[in-house]
Amino acid sequence: MELKTAFPRTRKPRTLEWACAIHGGAGAIPLTTPEETVKRYREALAGILAGGIELLSDGAAAIEVVEALVTAFEDNELFNAGRGAVYTSDARHELDAAIMDGLTGRSGSVAGVRRVRNPVRLARAVLDSHDHMFYAGEGADRFAETRGLDLVENGYFDTAHRYRALCEARGHGTVLLDHDQGYGTVGAVVRDRTGNLAAATSTGGMTNKAPGRVGDTPLIGAGTYAANGLAAVSATGRGEAFMRHMVAYDLCARIRYCGTALEDAAHDIVMNEMKAGDGGIIAVDHAGTIVMPFNSPGMYRAAADSSGDLIVAIWDSPEPTSGTR
Repeated sequence: MELKTAFPRTRKPRTLEWACAIHGGAGAIPLTTPEETVKRYREALAGILAGGIELLSDGAAAIEVVEALVTAFEDNELFNAGRGAVYTSDARHELDAAIMDGLTGRSGSVAGVRRVRNPVRLARAVLDSHDHMFYAGEGADRFAETRGLDLVENGYFDTAHRYRALCEARGHGTVLLDHDQGYGTVGAVVRDRTGNLAAATSTGGMTNKAPGRVGDTPLIGAGTYAANGLAAVSATGRGEAFMRHMVAYDLCARIRYCGTALEDAAHDIVMNEMKAGDGGIIAVDHAGTIVMPFNSPGMYRAAADSSGDLIVAIWDSPEPTSGTR
């Protein structure tokens, strides 16, 4: 596939077989970030995206692909989800995740998870349970046990760079440092070969957050949403802002009720209604059109579709395609 410096924003003249996009967090990602760090993030994004491309090329369902993509993020300590989750103010980890199937409208959400290795897999188990839609705290961990999911000690999520961030945040008396590598929430949106849509999102939250704090990630309609014929959406940034605006659902509602194009709806919400620095979204519509707007200095992101277009990026386009600046 050809690597582009900017993903096409116009609709394709032919029907796409599939399309997918991923994000690894948005925020104050400095342009002075060391070259080796930039390379690691770009390689991680490209590797995760490659897994999605392979699944979609083989005909995998959208819901399966978003779960696999977010699981890969959770297993990579570079990102604020799963293994690399940030710390709460009491130096522990509380993880949130959600997944939604655009075909059925079913969803699963978990919040405040402390012992589940891959929260997105637990969210998928909730979706498949056909019972409740949202589990939180110890109840979520117990539900994971009944489903035979991999459980770990909370210390499994520890990483040295996240602990340093916690110590620095405590020293500044804030829940998020302006010069942090990004908010870190990860997510994926997919349109598969049958035209079905799905979205999944996972996060460790905000560095030095209060225990029990829950952001937009597991809230269907705020940080995660998917509906066939409309769009699949995953958000990253200041969770409270995405909750106030119900961003993921609002985007789909504009398409449904106003006939607004995905590109126009996403741009207006992120650039005009939200405050600068709040973050960004990734979204794909029923035709396979992908958008990835953000109003923060940077957003780790990547996308591909069956036409051969592919992008791996961090800052505004144009960016070098070699991984160096």
